[in-house]
Amino acid sequence: MRANRAWWGLLVLMLPTLLVAMDMTALLLALPQLSADLGASNVEQLWISDSYGLMVAGMVITMGTLGDRIGRRRLLMCGGAAFGVLSLVAAFSVDPLTLIVTRVLLGVAGATLAPSTLALIINMFHDRRQRGQAIAIWATCQFTGGALGPVLAGFLLEHFWWGSVFLVAVPAMAVLLIAGPLLLPEFRDDRAGRLDPVSVGLSLVSVLAMVYGVKQLSMDGEPVLPAVALVVGAAVAVVFVRRQLRLETPLLDLRLLRSRPFTAILVGLIFAGVAMAGTGLLITQYLQSVLDYSPATAALLFAPMGLGVAAGTMTAPVLARRMKQTTAIAGGLVVSALGSLLLVCVDASGPLPVVMIGITVLALGTGPLFALGTGLVVGSVPPERAGSAASMSETGNYFGGSLGLALIGVMAAVIYRHRMDGTSDSLAEAVATSRRLPGDQGAHLLETARHAFTAAVRVTGVVAAILFAGLAVLVLTMRPAAARPAPAAPVEYETTRS
Repeated sequence: MRANRAWWGLLVLMLPTLLVAMDMTALLLALPQLSADLGASNVEQLWISDSYGLMVAGMVITMGTLGDRIGRRRLLMCGGAAFGVLSLVAAFSVDPLTLIVTRVLLGVAGATLAPSTLALIINMFHDRRQRGQAIAIWATCQFTGGALGPVLAGFLLEHFWWGSVFLVAVPAMAVLLIAGPLLLPEFRDDRAGRLDPVSVGLSLVSVLAMVYGVKQLSMDGEPVLPAVALVVGAAVAVVFVRRQLRLETPLLDLRLLRSRPFTAILVGLIFAGVAMAGTGLLITQYLQSVLDYSPATAALLFAPMGLGVAAGTMTAPVLARRMKQTTAIAGGLVVSALGSLLLVCVDASGPLPVVMIGITVLALGTGPLFALGTGLVVGSVPPERAGSAASMSETGNYFGGSLGLALIGVMAAVIYRHRMDGTSDSLAEAVATSRRLPGDQGAHLLETARHAFTAAVRVTGVVAAILFAGLAVLVLTMRPAAARPAPAAPVEYETTRS
């Protein structure tokens, strides 16, 4: 009975996991329509689109550790309730400021959900094989949500107004609030101590500053402000690390990094995020500005990348039963490297099948890393520290994605400008300029710009292949984890909050 309840509980946990991931990407297609309706400026559009992800990244460390202290189910319920109410407010926002503030608060609420769901899985599944399957399903939901976000948004925007993109979360969170207390256990670490407000502030400032800096580096404009943000973020991070090492009950237990497998997997999650986010950035632009597909069609064509990760995470437990987990992870990363190399074959006129196969194979190979690697991270610590480990895993994912957008974006821009001999800063600018020029001149500029951008895509494929191959070597050379501490006694399922 308890095992059945755990699987039903996992089904409930899939809802917030899907919704947090979908909210990261669903707004991409809705942004032009809502900006026109609300009269949002370019700066306001930037804050509407970025504020959610920034706050999730900035608060996930605090929320993962807070769940260990006040109860993971309690934090999940509070976050789910806030997420549902704020989604309703966002759907009916009447001006840009209201929507920006709501998106910021949605990010705070979203930060409570991801680490809570992952930490609860550790408490719910005590059998190692079942836990691996549950984490694979959890990881699948994360990447499926990210892939389906734009697709669902495109469907909703064809039939309803832009607010419908936000309303999807309301019934899902209602189900969570009704079924969660019945199916999910409560767990807290009574020895965790009090939350340190100074550490909370330091972690928030350091993560926000660095994520903001790397995001802004990927955009055209003055690099001074992003550079300052990165320096400030790094300096605050140093202060944060030194404080955590001195505290008896730190906000983030950095002593976990003494485990080489733990650290290797975190490095893998970060740099796999760099490769995937950077490749995704260029491929979405390639589909729209080089192959000239509409945003909705491009979203559908890009969906196999997210679905490839989902398929890879679902097959990871099967691989783990046939070989060592590290072998499965490394083998998957080699597959990702091969998929990345397929992007070297693209050209300005296609062929589309090569692009589709390349991003699908690339994504498929990362599945074992995200499923088994996440399991290794949270499974290498005692249950009472699962929230802290989960928050480190999630922070690595978010930071890797932001870093990929910045580094790969800057690299692609440099290659593009070099191929254009400095006559154009971006493909979007070339497309706009070509429309104002006479027929032959405009066509020539557009063709040249598309070839230049395609060259950047090819180089990105090579860089991604090198990153994946390097991560495969890193994973294979890490030492086996030390024996895991004996698990805590099974957590009794409660129907009331502790």
